[in-house]
Order: sequence, then C-alpha cells, then structure tokens
Amino acid sequence: MAAEGVRRLAAGERPRLGDLLLTPGNAKRIADRLSHLRGAALKLGQMISMDAGDLLPPELATILATVRNQAYRMPPQQLDGVLKREWGADWRRRFARFDATPIAAASIGQVHRAVLPDGQVLAVKVQYPGVRASIDADVDNVAALLRISNLLPSTLDLSPLLAEAKRQLAEEADYLREGQQMRAYRDRLRDDARYVVPALHSELTTPEVLAMQFVEGRPIETLADAAQDVRDGAVTALIELVLRELFDFGVMQTDPNFANFRWQPDTGKIVLLDFGATRAVPAQTAASYRALIAAGLAHDRDRIRDIAVETGFLGADAVAAHRDTVDRIIAAIDEALGKPGPFDFGDRAFVPVVREEASSLISDRSTWHVPDVEKLFVQRKVSGTALLGARLKARVDILGLAQAAIA
Repeated sequence: MAAEGVRRLAAGERPRLGDLLLTPGNAKRIADRLSHLRGAALKLGQMISMDAGDLLPPELATILATVRNQAYRMPPQQLDGVLKREWGADWRRRFARFDATPIAAASIGQVHRAVLPDGQVLAVKVQYPGVRASIDADVDNVAALLRISNLLPSTLDLSPLLAEAKRQLAEEADYLREGQQMRAYRDRLRDDARYVVPALHSELTTPEVLAMQFVEGRPIETLADAAQDVRDGAVTALIELVLRELFDFGVMQTDPNFANFRWQPDTGKIVLLDFGATRAVPAQTAASYRALIAAGLAHDRDRIRDIAVETGFLGADAVAAHRDTVDRIIAAIDEALGKPGPFDFGDRAFVPVVREEASSLISDRSTWHVPDVEKLFVQRKVSGTALLGARLKARVDILGLAQAAIA
C-alpha cells in the first residue's frame, strides 16, 4: 500500500486509503494471505462473500470469493500433535484405520474418515490449533479490512454485531457444544424420513475433536441435475425445516453454507451437517417474522413496510428518505411471490428490479441500518436457503408453507 501511495503521489494524485488496498496486485496478495489463515478470519471472509457478494466492490468480492473456495490443510505432523493432545499418545490404537488425508477442509477444522475396530465408519472433525485464541483478533482484523476498503460508513456502529460474531465463533469452536446440538437435532427430526442427522460418537468427542457417524451423501448442488419434482421436494423440505426452526423448535442452525447439506440420491434424503452455528431464536424475533409473513400473505404492502420498520428489518431513516423506492421493492417481491401456482426460484426476473431499486438505498450511506443481531442470523439462514432454491431452480408452494407455519 505504501509503495502504491508513493507512486500515485508522485503522479500528482491524492489516493484514498481504500484505493491503495484494492489494487489488482494487492487484491491477489490479500486473497493469498487470507487463504492461508484459518479460524474466524477465513470463516468471516467466506460468510461475507456468500451473503453480500453482489454488493461488494468488485476487487473485494474477488478477494473473498477466493477465500471462500480455499482452505489449507494441517500438515500431518500438526494433525498428529492435536490428536495426541486430545486422545493420548497411542491414539492410533483406537482405530482399525484412520485416513490422514482429510475428506474436507473448512474454516476452523478438517474432517477425516476413520474406521473403528468393530467396523463402524466415523467422520472425525479436528480443529486447527490456535483457532479459539485468535477469534477476537481475527474479527477485529476483518472489520478493519472492511473499514479500510471504505465499504462501511464511519457512522455505522458495528460493535454489537462484532461482539456477537465473536461469541458465535467461540461457540462454533466448542465441539462438545456442537455435539450436543447435533444430538438434539437428531432427536427432533428422528420421525421425519426426509432428513438424516449423523449420530454422535461421544467417547471420542472432545472440545477440539468431533466424532460422528459417517453418512454417505453427495454435494447438495448435484441435485441441479435431478428431475424437477425431486428438486422441488428437496427445497420444500429445507424451507419447511427453516420454518420449523423459527416457529416450532425455537432453535436454528444459522449457517446455510451449501457444504452443510448433502444429498442421498438412493434414498432421497437430505443429510444435515455442522451444528456449530446453532443458536436459540428469541420469541420476539419469531414474532417479528410471524407478523411480517402475515402481512405478506395478506398482500398488504403498506403493512409490510410498516412492520419492517417496527421490527427493525428496515431503518426508519431509510424509509423516510426513500419511501417510493422501498415501496417499489416491496411491490416487486410481492408480485413475484403472489403469482398463481408454486413460486419458481429459477425465475429471477424480479431480482434485477430489486437490485436496481436497492442501489439508491445502498448509495445513501447516511441511512444505512443494521438490524439486531438475532434477526441477522435468522435472515442469513432464510436468504441462504433461498439462494440454494435458486441454484436448483426449484418450484415451491411458498405461500402454502408460510400459511401453515403461522396458522
């Protein structure tokens, strides 16, 4: 950044700090360094790229897209050190086979396939060393990156969100807690044949190692090649699960990363994975969604807008300054959802309309508004599920599901 700044000053320019950061060369360097990081920095980068990719400056979006698709694995010696610390020096004697090469690598851990002496096949998630200790610094550094890039207005108070992000990530790094949440989900869904939740192997699970039943499945995106009715059924099941989490369970797994869902073509079941981001849904948050859905089902657009402000989904300043724009966005979404028959996630005709209208809201940084953190986590799951529906071009009776959920 310093070298680029000197070059531009010598050319008579007055460069902004964000411009110095986001040169093509620096973008490549940042992507490379972030991809080598683990823990919260990598996870936050992945989240931002998935949730806000269309809103980011192109250079920053490129950086984070690279981060989302890369995660470096532990060297074998480091892996052995972690397992010796968690299971003891003779940990290999516990297994008939333990594959040293991970079958998956993510932001805070990597997954290995293992076979017990009795033939049980396990998936063993091993946490990268130092992840917990780095959470606070990682979150602060990603926040600094966003501010330096000039993406966020200086008047926007992110402190509640950052504090909650640190708490959430600390919970995700506690594999004993995740095991408990996985077991609870397995119990909640045991009578619904559409879902599979792996069984926990509690004897081998520690705060930094999570052992569970290995369940076969293909990436959920492979459903894109399935028949229309199969895609429709899968996305319907996922949407119904979100509604049950919101209104029945009072608990939600809030990470909609596609890697957390697998598909079994032989059984037609959806495998649910990764329960680290599971959190309670406050009654007030559920009530806000219930009121918003009720107004939507009534196609009362004025009521939708008013409830969105009352419940904090929209900022009052933004609506006051851009009411016509907000009304056009609501109308576009209402018209798309209100068409006869199932909602076609593959029909994205309304998306460019919404994006174009939203651009004026986004450009007015003085009215930016951050909803409370509980709604943000729920909305992340809602939006991610809709994104998967669009990827699979599913057709789902959204209004019927919503009506049943709040009845």
